[in-house]
Amino acid sequence: MAVTAVMGGASAFAAETAAAASAAAPADQVQEVIVTADKVGLIEKKPTSTVFGLDKSLLETPRSATFVSDTTLERYGVSGSLNVRGTLAEDYFEGFKRVENRGTYSTPIGDASEVQVVRGPPNPIMGSGKVGGLLNFIPKTAKDTGAYLTSPTGEIDITGGSYNKKEFSAQGGAPVSIGPVQGGVYGFLDVDDSHSYYHGIYPKKQTAELSGDFNLPGGWTTSFQGMVYHSDGDVQTAGWNRITQDLINNGTYITGRNVSPLLVDTNGDGRIDSNEAGSYKPYGPYGGAFAQLTCYYYGCTNSVHQLNSGVGTAQLSPRTVDISYADFSKTTTYTTYFNVAKKLTDTSGIKFELFYDDLNNERFVSYGFPASYQTYVTEGRATYNFALNFLDDIIKTKSFVGASYRYTDAHLRESFNSGIIALDRRDLSAGASATDIIASPFQTINGQPGWPWDLDIHSNIRNAGLFFTTDIAVFDKLDVIVGAREDNYNVSSNDLGVLSYETATRAHSDHSKGTYNVSVSYKLPYGIIPYYTYDQAAALELDQASDLQPSTIAKGASSWLSASYLSEAGVKFSEFNSTLVGSVSAYRQTRTQLVQGGPGAAASIEGTLSKGVEFELRWLATKNISFTYAGDIQHTEVKGPDSSFVDVSPQSQGVSGVNGYGGSYATDIDALPGRGGDYAYLIIPHSVNSIYGTYTSDMYDWGRAGATFGMTHVSKTAMVIQDPVVYPDYWLATLSGFYQYGPYTVSANIDNLFDKRYFTPDEDATYENVAALPGVGREWRVTLKRKF
Repeated sequence: MAVTAVMGGASAFAAETAAAASAAAPADQVQEVIVTADKVGLIEKKPTSTVFGLDKSLLETPRSATFVSDTTLERYGVSGSLNVRGTLAEDYFEGFKRVENRGTYSTPIGDASEVQVVRGPPNPIMGSGKVGGLLNFIPKTAKDTGAYLTSPTGEIDITGGSYNKKEFSAQGGAPVSIGPVQGGVYGFLDVDDSHSYYHGIYPKKQTAELSGDFNLPGGWTTSFQGMVYHSDGDVQTAGWNRITQDLINNGTYITGRNVSPLLVDTNGDGRIDSNEAGSYKPYGPYGGAFAQLTCYYYGCTNSVHQLNSGVGTAQLSPRTVDISYADFSKTTTYTTYFNVAKKLTDTSGIKFELFYDDLNNERFVSYGFPASYQTYVTEGRATYNFALNFLDDIIKTKSFVGASYRYTDAHLRESFNSGIIALDRRDLSAGASATDIIASPFQTINGQPGWPWDLDIHSNIRNAGLFFTTDIAVFDKLDVIVGAREDNYNVSSNDLGVLSYETATRAHSDHSKGTYNVSVSYKLPYGIIPYYTYDQAAALELDQASDLQPSTIAKGASSWLSASYLSEAGVKFSEFNSTLVGSVSAYRQTRTQLVQGGPGAAASIEGTLSKGVEFELRWLATKNISFTYAGDIQHTEVKGPDSSFVDVSPQSQGVSGVNGYGGSYATDIDALPGRGGDYAYLIIPHSVNSIYGTYTSDMYDWGRAGATFGMTHVSKTAMVIQDPVVYPDYWLATLSGFYQYGPYTVSANIDNLFDKRYFTPDEDATYENVAALPGVGREWRVTLKRKF
């Protein structure tokens, strides 16, 4: 989904909203924005360096971006992960890329001072990356407002809500003075022990963070942040299986189970292990009496595919999804950031930064997908920034140059190549049974793993880079930004899995790649700034654990190091004393993605082409009332031939549901009718539009109150196969409000106010044609806050 849908009103509130400061102030100075009519407190307060690495307000930044403040997060709620321009946004922490997170866990943002969403590739200082988008997390510190705390401060929040929502958080900061060292520390703790809208999914999450900022002797400054996150129960679900148009439109589900003597839980442990699934030789093809569940490339059927018990229809609740007692997901992350900096002159300075991120995730999806990701990244960066003016300040420049080094140690283990996964086999109306729960490598049977690891990849990636960016302003009107980066990659990887289809020996490669970006903008009268940006980016074709598959490395650098391109033009504007602020942008981007290969084939790379138009608008109608709008229109095309391996319905292969739902059917996309070349990627909605209105009162003796109501429309989506199941368009409404009196604040939120039923296709490309997730129904939560 587009960022406007996922971020909802939050994206609109923060969309490209920068107001002009005093016209008499020098144009090259960093200016703070103050709009007295902005009672909500959601407008951009200061310039940022996230988009290009140089301080610029969003209004003057020639790129589409949205910054979401802590006030927005607190009052209106924002999802912790999102898609941008049809791709999952990459996670960053203080400008450093984290370990890959493709739905492995919910990104913690409770301690965010600001969440920055940038559309397009990262800037040269951040490192290599694809076009699409990124989410940069800025934690709260003792220096949030630009100055250190002068006295201790803190708050406690208690939240309760629907589906047994229970959450507690506490945060606080204090000034610190030790001799000549002046600064402050800030801490945050959050504990969330809740159920969820979906039956059988009970996520528990804990987040702890500590930060410090200090002025050191000799003009040096330093800061550090450390965050620990743990989640248990944030399990993966495909949602609904056995997808038909009748199921989507009317909720009518085809029931029934397969009962076959060829697939029996003989030891009575409630699942099918490797011995019960047949002999290995050493692992496949299956021998003995077992007939494998997956039918490849053509329509077939056998006794384990057929539903022969309880066949009929039933109405399925959207809260009932594909889950069992055996599913689990456990995640722990450790993230640290440290810097020291010194201002050398009024126009120059140096900065040294260190970053570390560690991911440990073990999960099991009981239809047959176990995974273990154990990865850490370390990165160091040195930057020198300076400003030079020429011709009596007619030409003003701000620049930085620097170097970085990043090391990744990634270990991925997964199993899905065996042919045992059959997403449709489980009857959701009856619940999980022993013959649709597959054993996992995490359990032991007779001293052996219950299921072996198909893939066991260990990758090492070394990335050294040099970078620069220059911002040239002419007559304070024309602005040109040029940036470039040169990276050297040294990569190696091997796969010790028992059914990996990978090269037998460790693959190694070394390659250098340059990237660049050019942006031009011009300040017209009446607060109008047109701009154009071109980016040529490059990125590693990383897998789920930030690993590289050995076969991809063996094919050469053009496979494991891919190029992507962005061309974007737009107009930003600020009118009526900055009470009407917005942007319009159009883009065209090409990028690649790693896709799963079929039996006997390793993963491959496919390309996509996306075009779109984006709109964002904020209107401060009065000192108490504001309106926001955010929308996009996009079209994404997969560049064929697409050899990615996907599951499809039995009906698409000429087999009825009753004769095929006990197994699964899989093929390459380019083998399907009408999919031999380029095709439209209909999983992504063609358009998403949100409009929100907010009222916030003045402060009175009785306190202050406010409310927000918003609507979001998402256009229809569909499977990518010919004659697909179509998921209808839908409207979602959100209502929220708050009351503040002295140190106390009560806020309430209702999401999906009218309890609208809607569906999103499965996010896993392998299963997007056989599964869909019912959208979350009406949810509410109430938070009581006490500030100290």
